[in-house]
Amino acid sequence: MKAMARVLMLAALICDSGCARTDWIERTLVTVDVSGTWDGSVGGAGGPGSGSLWFELEQQGSTVKGSMQSNLWAYGVPTRPIDGTVTGDVFRFRQRNGNVQGELTVSGDEMIGQGWFGGNSRPLSLRRVDPSSRPPR
Repeated sequence: MKAMARVLMLAALICDSGCARTDWIERTLVTVDVSGTWDGSVGGAGGPGSGSLWFELEQQGSTVKGSMQSNLWAYGVPTRPIDGTVTGDVFRFRQRNGNVQGELTVSGDEMIGQGWFGGNSRPLSLRRVDPSSRPPR
């Protein structure tokens, strides 16, 4: 009888530890809105691989669609479509039909994090701006 109780207790502990991940509410909770125009930098101020970055984003629930521009590309500053998600205060994006992606933590009107441009990791920093105040590129 004691052996059976031990087996049941061990099975309960194993099952409980396997279920110790975050629940679906935490994984789907959206605490920030990234809609709007964002202007910022890639790779810090003036170092190798640094440049400017601009997002125009529309958020519906946890889904984000928009466009980005950067002067890091060799042929001007083309607009490139992106798709993203927001979970909690983290915005993740990926360029459609491309190899640019990133993960940023949002705090009010600022986002900071990392971006991957063709496999190269670079720091990103953006601030929400009035679309009419965006400097020409």
